[in-house]
Amino acid sequence: MPDDSLLDLADYISEKMDKYVMHHVFAKDELVVHVKPDDIAIVLQFLRDDRECQYTTLIDLCGVDYPERAERFEVVYCLLSIRQNSRVRIKISVEEDQIVPTVTKVFSSAGWLEREVWDMYGILFSGNPDLRRILTDYGFDGHPQRKDFPLSGYVELRYDNEQKRVVYEPVKLTQDFRLFDFISPWEGMTDMQESGDEKGSIPFGWKGTVDDVKDMEDQDNASER
Repeated sequence: MPDDSLLDLADYISEKMDKYVMHHVFAKDELVVHVKPDDIAIVLQFLRDDRECQYTTLIDLCGVDYPERAERFEVVYCLLSIRQNSRVRIKISVEEDQIVPTVTKVFSSAGWLEREVWDMYGILFSGNPDLRRILTDYGFDGHPQRKDFPLSGYVELRYDNEQKRVVYEPVKLTQDFRLFDFISPWEGMTDMQESGDEKGSIPFGWKGTVDDVKDMEDQDNASER
């Protein structure tokens, strides 16, 4: 249950911004306010400038992908008020091709954060003076934080010694099943071992199926009995 000061703050914001606030909720002792995308700059400016709020610091700006929703994406603005000693999150919901107004005129630090959201999710911000990729390479195909982006990606890179540069190539998974050995490389440096720390008997580089591994484990268990 949020404390009285947070409840009062929620009522105050809802009253002052009644025209713009759709609804608010409390999550983990923080106020979460939902507004329409076109009103985001107005609401953030109010929270920054109002004497009772003074949320003067934009801590973060991030995206969330919900593929099953009609409004697929959420953009979340996290603000901090030293005066209130509290944080507030402002959320907007947008469709896949919907354009969001930039808030760089309210918080100049939002410029790079909006670039990151565009890079990772493909959400466009109108009015951002430098909306280009910031984490992936120029010419990168797709947006990695989308739920429909393949885990392997579309391309892999390597250094080409003949061309003397890094080159991109289509992803090639030549081995469908990979056996990983997660035992510590320092095993054997002490006489004390916990049960289950023993090295397996599968040779390095062995290629097989999951069923093969299970059969080998059953044989080992039978021999121990």
